[in-house]
Amino acid sequence: MNSTDLITVDPDILGGTPVFKGTRVPVKSLFDYLEKDYTLEEFIECFPSVSKEIACQVLERSEAALLAA
Repeated sequence: MNSTDLITVDPDILGGTPVFKGTRVPVKSLFDYLEKDYTLEEFIECFPSVSKEIACQVLERSEAALLAA
């Protein structure tokens, strides 16, 4: 699975903002929620179109990208 399996960037969807694939939920929303001390479960509850599996994979890939730099 590559990043295009997780995230969509399309100028016709929220002006090209990266969103979770198959949704209109910006990926940044996940980081905003976590930054404000919400749990992953609370994020999923607020955005049920994003699966826990996909959210976790985005977090894992983000961590790997940061640690590889």
